[in-house]
Amino acid sequence: MRYLLIILPLLFSITACQSAYYSAMEKVGVHKRDILSDRVEDAQQSQKEAQEQFKSALEQFSQLIQFDGGDLQRAYAATESEYQASSKAAEDVSKRINSIEAVADALFDEWQDELEQYTSAKLKQDSAKKLDSTKRQYTSLLKTMRRAEKSMQPVLASLKDNTLYLKHNLNAKAIGALQGEFSSVQRDINRLITEMNTAIEQSEQFVATLKQ
Repeated sequence: MRYLLIILPLLFSITACQSAYYSAMEKVGVHKRDILSDRVEDAQQSQKEAQEQFKSALEQFSQLIQFDGGDLQRAYAATESEYQASSKAAEDVSKRINSIEAVADALFDEWQDELEQYTSAKLKQDSAKKLDSTKRQYTSLLKTMRRAEKSMQPVLASLKDNTLYLKHNLNAKAIGALQGEFSSVQRDINRLITEMNTAIEQSEQFVATLKQ
């Protein structure tokens, strides 16, 4: 109960800040639909960047297991750097998806409420149909984005495990032990890229719908 009393005011504060932001943007002609479109496009870019980062991490891992003499400490540092960059890329994707959810919820609530302001039954019915259609398309997109987001977690877990193992076993034997992990990481990253490509394609379709 104590934690609830702490969290609730924070949630209300965040909601109030978001509402104030949307109101300020509408005053300069930027509506929730526009903000949603922009955020979906931002998420697309974030996913593309994440794809490239995970490919880079896989390339570094490939080079690592082919290590044949040299500076093992430098090899570990490069591996650690790729893991950290991948983790940051994943966090950015999640942040972008969360921001989409926030404005989409606000947009659909507003749209639903404003249906009651119509005096024309025909226009109200048409708007209600468009709302339902847009919500269905959005729900499908969000599900696809969350699935792509989830596919990053096993990759990050593997990269972290490999980095930790290498950190405490800086020797050629450790490199040999990690060789067996490569095919699994490669498979997970390929799955991740496929999931993200699907999400990116759906995002493009959804943005096109919003701009109609």
